Amino acid sequence: MSETQKFYAFNPSNNQKLEGEFSNTTKEALNDVVAQAVTAFDSYRKKDKNSIADFLEKIGEEILNLGDALLERCHLETALPMARLQGERGRTVGQLKLFADFVREGSWVDAKIETAQPERSPLPKSDIRQMLVPIGPVAVFGASNFPLAFSVAGGDTASALAAGCPVIFKGHPAHPGTSAMVATAFEKAIEKCGMPKGTFALVQGNTNEFGANLVQHSAIKAVGFTGSFAGGKALFDLANARPEPIPVFAEMGSTNPVFILPEILKQKGRVIAAGMAVSIAQGVGQFCTNPGLAFVEKSEATSVFSTTLAQKINETAAGTMLTAGISKNYNKNIENTLALENVSLLAKGQSSDLSNTAQATVFKVSMQTYTENAVLAEENFGPSQVLVEANTKAEVLEAARNLEGHLTATIHGTPADFENYKELFSILELKVGRILVNGFPTGVEVCHAMVHGGPYPSTTAPQTTSVGTLAIKRFVRPVCYQDYPSFLLPEALKDENPYSIWRLVDGVFTK
Repeated sequence: MSETQKFYAFNPSNNQKLEGEFSNTTKEALNDVVAQAVTAFDSYRKKDKNSIADFLEKIGEEILNLGDALLERCHLETALPMARLQGERGRTVGQLKLFADFVREGSWVDAKIETAQPERSPLPKSDIRQMLVPIGPVAVFGASNFPLAFSVAGGDTASALAAGCPVIFKGHPAHPGTSAMVATAFEKAIEKCGMPKGTFALVQGNTNEFGANLVQHSAIKAVGFTGSFAGGKALFDLANARPEPIPVFAEMGSTNPVFILPEILKQKGRVIAAGMAVSIAQGVGQFCTNPGLAFVEKSEATSVFSTTLAQKINETAAGTMLTAGISKNYNKNIENTLALENVSLLAKGQSSDLSNTAQATVFKVSMQTYTENAVLAEENFGPSQVLVEANTKAEVLEAARNLEGHLTATIHGTPADFENYKELFSILELKVGRILVNGFPTGVEVCHAMVHGGPYPSTTAPQTTSVGTLAIKRFVRPVCYQDYPSFLLPEALKDENPYSIWRLVDGVFTK
């Protein structure tokens, strides 16, 4: 094996090579993996809902059975604190359980039945039934910033398996050891639950060519991705250039604008500033919901807010970023922003002698400077924010109208503010997937109602989410069954409703 086929994990806190040698999956091996997934799909898609639910729960159990060894390896590969990783493991297992419960209940298939009316005049009506069915083998790309919850057993994998689709998971090259350990949990769950070989497979690689080969494979029917805009857009373009284009559900980042309205700025400016500083620096800013952009109207209250925010940021300790590359890009973007005309450095956190660290940084600009420099609205993945001072309400609303798509937007205000800025809520509904009121965007609850998505360029598929049970709809398509023999119908569409799920029968929801 040549050196170019090998790669290694490194501890970002000291750049030390970690134990374990990993190899790029060859094109021939990838073909074999995909072929197994195709074969597995024939039987996995026909598994009953309880079997799939049990399988998802078993995966979670086997992840817990890996014990602290998993967390310790993950800590070495990411420099994330053990407490954070314990919470992330809980979230990972929890979302598997959420999908298991969702599948076990079963109504997500959206069964619709229109009974026949053979005596209808002037034309008889056929018996017409519809439900969602799995789309086929799915390729999923792991994220750098959530090595468990958005990785091998993350939401993309859980939702695809819940839908009845085999998953081929491309591990993130920054934490291959963690990925390999979690993959063993899948192997054990597949064996214990009697699932077909090929229902899940981990493939490893650290080249763009390898990722392209996976997306362009003719048997792959959809792609899930969390990462940079450049990476997500490249996969999207490759998928659409195929002879058979396929959907790419890419979550590609966001600056998550925050709007702090005048009255609440007067009443709670210091409190909001303190909370903002925590949100900016949380996880060394390496969340896709980091509040990287904020808007305020210039006033005496703005000065108090800015002073408090600066104080809190200046006191913030530097943190180790996930990889050397992420750290390098972050610090380069900070330098580039400082080099822009009329950009003020409001605050910068404490420095560190450790490797690959980032200092929390806040810039302050006028609305005119912000408008003249499109780069200020772009994400810098890390603990930074651009604070924009507007002169009028009209400027704030115009800035909102000119926003590109984001994952979240936040509005801080009093009831009087909300009445005065009603238009802002209507504008932001068209710009983001989640609107928060008097809170902070970091922290994404895994639940049925969550939307973790948004209009382009935050994602390639604004009608979907990567968190919450709606994510299952990404990996299915509707099929209509007309005048079918009863014994050939899927269980969810049979007259006796053996699954006891909610169905729309002749326009009425019923069990």
